[in-house]
Amino acid sequence: MNSPIACLLRQSSRVITPLAPPLQDLALLALRLWLAWVFFKSGLTKIEDWDTTLFLFHEEYAVPLLPPTLAAWLGTGGELVLPVLLALGLAGRFAALGLSVLNAMAVISYPALAGTALDFHYQWGLMLFTLLACGPGRLALDALIRRQYRL
Repeated sequence: MNSPIACLLRQSSRVITPLAPPLQDLALLALRLWLAWVFFKSGLTKIEDWDTTLFLFHEEYAVPLLPPTLAAWLGTGGELVLPVLLALGLAGRFAALGLSVLNAMAVISYPALAGTALDFHYQWGLMLFTLLACGPGRLALDALIRRQYRL
């Protein structure tokens, strides 16, 4: 059938289909860079005033299963190391998984988190899930290493 809608769909598919892979690569790169910036900035905030960070982990945050000081060190370290890996696309899925754990711990351990702040955590979680599902993309060191060593 040659309806105008079918014709439009065929024509648009011919134009859009070749653009999908590079657009996907750019979208995954944008997600990686945005999330890396958000989490790295949070880690920098923690080390800028370490005494306050320790106070918050001891008095405000209720991280399950970990002593507060250890939770502060692990959380801050994760927020400083994992975003660098994510931005580079090196061990991209591992970095996305690690940041997902940090994101979930933030929501679980701080019951006062609500409203827009909680919405941001949900959005970051969805973005991280996308990177877990799709990987870091072709504009990543993971892809370069895979090509170089034919993995």
